[in-house]
Amino acid sequence: MTLRIVAIGGTVNQGSTTEHALRLATRPAEQAGAQVQVFGGDYLAGLAHYRGAGHEVGSGGELVEAVRGADGILIAAPGYHGTISGLVKNALDYLEDLSGDSRPYLHGRAVGLIATAAGVQASMSTLGTLRAIAHALRGWPTPMGATIRAYEGLFDAEGQCSDERACAQLALVGQQVLEGARALSRLGQV
Repeated sequence: MTLRIVAIGGTVNQGSTTEHALRLATRPAEQAGAQVQVFGGDYLAGLAHYRGAGHEVGSGGELVEAVRGADGILIAAPGYHGTISGLVKNALDYLEDLSGDSRPYLHGRAVGLIATAAGVQASMSTLGTLRAIAHALRGWPTPMGATIRAYEGLFDAEGQCSDERACAQLALVGQQVLEGARALSRLGQV
């Protein structure tokens, strides 16, 4: 059985640290042969406010269907004003469309969390918020959550990371999502 990993996150800025970090965290799953689907900043920016003006039945359908079939999830959010960005929160609001499923929300799925921010305090509070959201959505957050300090030069144009600590954190989160997805799958949770 091929595992399916869905990655959600980014910002409205091309080449954001958040999206680079998210994509780097998918590498363990890709290397293990998992099917990986990334919903980055461009996709998230195109979503109407959930159930707001411009929202229609089926809006965000690709994201909802991908998560519905996922074994593991990676979520990356920038720290804005001590919490996650509205862009990422809006995308997660679309998971309400999974509420009536036999496996509602993120039930039975390993969830890896990544918070990026210019300062350590903002990344820690953002990670805490992401954990609370994952729990509220019945997901299984991985033991490791990455807190990545964003600065110029952390990632190059090709997405290569220059900071050993950041690289190691992202690899561990990605590996734990993969391991968690495998374990939950064997238990029949997914």
